[in-house]
Amino acid sequence: MCRWMAYTGSPVIANDLLFRPEHSIIVQSLRANLGHVTNGDGFGIGWYGTGADETPALYKSAHPAWNDENLREIASNIRTPLLFAHVRASTGTPIERSNCHPFRHGRWLWMHNGSLANFEVVKRDLRMAVDPALYPEIIGSTDTETLFYLALTFGLTEDPPTAVARAVGLVEDVGRRHGVEYPVHMTVATTDGETMWVFRYSSEKATSSLYYSNDAEQVRRLYPDLEVLDQLGPDTRFVVSEPLRDLPGAWTEVPEASWALVRGGENHIHPFQPSSP
Repeated sequence: MCRWMAYTGSPVIANDLLFRPEHSIIVQSLRANLGHVTNGDGFGIGWYGTGADETPALYKSAHPAWNDENLREIASNIRTPLLFAHVRASTGTPIERSNCHPFRHGRWLWMHNGSLANFEVVKRDLRMAVDPALYPEIIGSTDTETLFYLALTFGLTEDPPTAVARAVGLVEDVGRRHGVEYPVHMTVATTDGETMWVFRYSSEKATSSLYYSNDAEQVRRLYPDLEVLDQLGPDTRFVVSEPLRDLPGAWTEVPEASWALVRGGENHIHPFQPSSP
């Protein structure tokens, strides 16, 4: 399984998000505490500038994140209010840049930890369900990119929770027609650059871990001597596969089978239920 982190808040230098935490996403690429997997099959970051209508930028590589000197070079020169970062452990598709997360469509980013079970069996049926106008944009071979374009087909840019519910419902329908008992395992993050939506769901109800950071002021009161917290604005939120620092009271687990809207330092959690499209 992969590992990912998402940040939204006041603009910060990407280096502070990617490298500075004691259990940063770069550290997790080599040794994840909760996943017990080396995530060395490529990585990617996606970020937004401070312009109102700016398309997100991507930097992705098939190399391990811990061994990419260019990542540290550019991270020191990126200032962003919203960043996605992902380190990959392949579930069978090739280790190449086109298969690294995040994936982009216009202003939208998408990343995923998990898998669509027996993807090689259900792949044809799922991809044939993608809107023909969107299909030419698929450039990789992963289940994640397919799920993204299914969500776009079902209206991600207008209503993300409903679109993801329909996409997951389709995957479960197709999978079970092919004899797959548990077709979906996912933690997903997607954003339009202003709002984040995150999802935690699996068909077997045993989804990989996912956490969000608590209110920055609350965390500062718990740890007044931790200077790094002084840099976090009141609208700061992290959503992560596993905590970036061992700070009891700073993190809350996203419940199983739920989705959350994250914006302006707030997060609102709702139950998630797939629906057959």
